[in-house]
Amino acid sequence: MNTRHVTSLVAAGAAIVMLLSGCGSTGTSNSSNASDSNIISVYGSEPAHPLFPGNTTEAGGGKVVDQLFAGLVTYDAKGGIHNEVADSITSSDNATHYIIKLKSGWKFTDGTPVTAHSFVNAWNYTANSANKQASASFFSTIEGYDDLQKPDVDPKATLSGLTVVDDNTIDVKLSQPDSAFPVKAGSHAYMPLPESAFKDPKKFGQHPVSNGPYKFVSWQHNHSIEMVKNPDYKGNRVAKNDGLNFKIYTSPDSAYADLRGGNLDFTNMIPDTALTSFQSDKSLKAYNEPGGNTLTFTIPEWLEHFGQNEEGNLRRQAISMSIDRKTVAEKIFHGTATPAVDFLAAPISAYSKELKGNEVLKYNPSKAKELWAKANAISPWSGEFGIAYNADGTAKNWVEAICNYIKNTLDIDAKSIPMSTSDEFLSNVDSGKMTSAYRSGWGPDYPSADNYLVQLYDSSSADGKGGNSGNYKNPEFDAMMDKALSAPSTEEADKYYQQGEEILLQDLPAIPLWNQNATAASTSAISGVAFDYGGGPVFTALTKKQ
Repeated sequence: MNTRHVTSLVAAGAAIVMLLSGCGSTGTSNSSNASDSNIISVYGSEPAHPLFPGNTTEAGGGKVVDQLFAGLVTYDAKGGIHNEVADSITSSDNATHYIIKLKSGWKFTDGTPVTAHSFVNAWNYTANSANKQASASFFSTIEGYDDLQKPDVDPKATLSGLTVVDDNTIDVKLSQPDSAFPVKAGSHAYMPLPESAFKDPKKFGQHPVSNGPYKFVSWQHNHSIEMVKNPDYKGNRVAKNDGLNFKIYTSPDSAYADLRGGNLDFTNMIPDTALTSFQSDKSLKAYNEPGGNTLTFTIPEWLEHFGQNEEGNLRRQAISMSIDRKTVAEKIFHGTATPAVDFLAAPISAYSKELKGNEVLKYNPSKAKELWAKANAISPWSGEFGIAYNADGTAKNWVEAICNYIKNTLDIDAKSIPMSTSDEFLSNVDSGKMTSAYRSGWGPDYPSADNYLVQLYDSSSADGKGGNSGNYKNPEFDAMMDKALSAPSTEEADKYYQQGEEILLQDLPAIPLWNQNATAASTSAISGVAFDYGGGPVFTALTKKQ
């Protein structure tokens, strides 16, 4: 997912009075719509879901959706916020009421206009639990959201807090203060959809009609997703190339071999086998910059011995303290990752190295053994501890390394559990079918601690409604997030976010491991490589030497 930022004010989700005034179908390729000479081939992985923005929460689909759609706002490389389809977003009543004005003249790639209905209908569809969209929780602060989460909800039911005033005006009423609302407005969940999306959702998910920098051409499953420059796009991210070909790989090593062989132009997935050499490889251009991605692994609360209780917390803390993050970072990541000190990334204003309880993120084998023994006194340990991961990614080496640390420190059977593809892995995660711990992490959708904390650990994001795949629920944590969203300043909001993190450090619904750099490599013919706020590639900036 892409990350962005709106100065220090938006990074913390601080309350404001006014914001932003004025300012495949499967089949054969059809790249003939643009010159093949400047079509950029880039690394891709098979999306876990059809290409509905509100159901896209993983990198494979996220990179694609982000190029096809345009929302209310965009974010620059430093995290600054800029109006896109929005002309203005104004707030009143302590950030519980927003008026959104849209620019006129925008249209979808099928020629239909982008209006207030395009946004409101999309938001209602995503928020309604009957539609099983993974980003439903992004709308949890809008009036009427709870009604849409009832088991017997009408699939056509809508958010009572949304009103279309006219074709270019949306009235949004919230059930609680949410100063991060305008920041979330640039995330995938808030993208507009044309009428065709609701008439035939199955067809749309395979062949989306969009309004972003690129126009969809084809999706040959497990092979490629192609798109060409959208000539009618009116926003801030005008493509410098003629199109993109996301070549789908099941192994970063295969992609890297294709890159070195001239059969791929760009990859932002450097395999473990190349981390020591890619920056010195004279045949390529290499990139390594600080980013906003986090690496974790999740221990779901439904596993035996790992409930949200004293035993479960003791075991999570013991496992966390049995891992030497610094050594793994040096030996496996080779200068492209740094040990985690909290649940955020360094670019976020609430990020802190001084949180109470962060000693659970430090290597301490003797303390780990002590905590494990205390847990055994409550309920003796039996069985094995496993961490699942997708074998088509780059997790294998680090998952195996931390399993070895856990095994050697706690004297238990700990092992890695590979799953063949991202699609299989994410399907099990999303459906709550995991029977072990599993690798996790976050490339944020918008530049706020809210995105790392509320979307991953708040109760509103559990039960398939958001990124809280481990179903962690703690009312004390939820209350702290509400206070942060109601705070009148960045500084006060950050204090509440940090107090919420201190609760997470006790419960450890996920184990923070490392913050990842933005790493990538391209052929010598490619120029314009740049990264967004969270370390994701800016694909629209890529060009190829003729």
